[in-house]
Amino acid sequence: MTALLREENPLIEIYETYPKQTYRNRCIVMTANGVQSLSVPVSKPFGNRTKTAEIQISYQTPWQQIHKRTLLSAYKSTPYFDHYFPRFEHFFDKEITNLIDLNHKILSELFKILKIEKSIDFTTDYIKSSCEITDYRMVFNPKKRTVTNDFPAYYQAFCEKYPFAPNLSILDLIFNEGPCASIYLKQLNSNSFQE
Repeated sequence: MTALLREENPLIEIYETYPKQTYRNRCIVMTANGVQSLSVPVSKPFGNRTKTAEIQISYQTPWQQIHKRTLLSAYKSTPYFDHYFPRFEHFFDKEITNLIDLNHKILSELFKILKIEKSIDFTTDYIKSSCEITDYRMVFNPKKRTVTNDFPAYYQAFCEKYPFAPNLSILDLIFNEGPCASIYLKQLNSNSFQE
């Protein structure tokens, strides 16, 4: 989220061949059992040539119920859960066909909560990496630990049991810090992310 906010005119790449095991369909939250990954199951209608824009959400497993239950269990005791969770609850009650549509709707809601006035634009064709653009496509990867030197600790649920966990889902920050979440994001050092 910090990287997105740092860019004046960010573009979200949707014409790449969809890469597996990225944050495009997952987030990480803090639970009573520690850090846990929540993944939205997807299907590739065109196999390994499927573009990100074409990725569909699979409803063969009850992932919506699992995610909702996990968030309730993990964050119901946080200071701002009751205030903000209803704004996300409907995402667990209806089916959205494409992953990019779900991500766009969630990102739009996050921008409203954080009072961020920034357009969410998508590529209209595949953009190759170049030195003229800042390319974050492969920087954030669950298999490659992002260096997080500049994430000040804030109160997190289960902090009496686990040390501060940086780089969790933006929901962690919102449920724990509420209106101060946008201030926290603005204060982060621009050197927070390194390849």
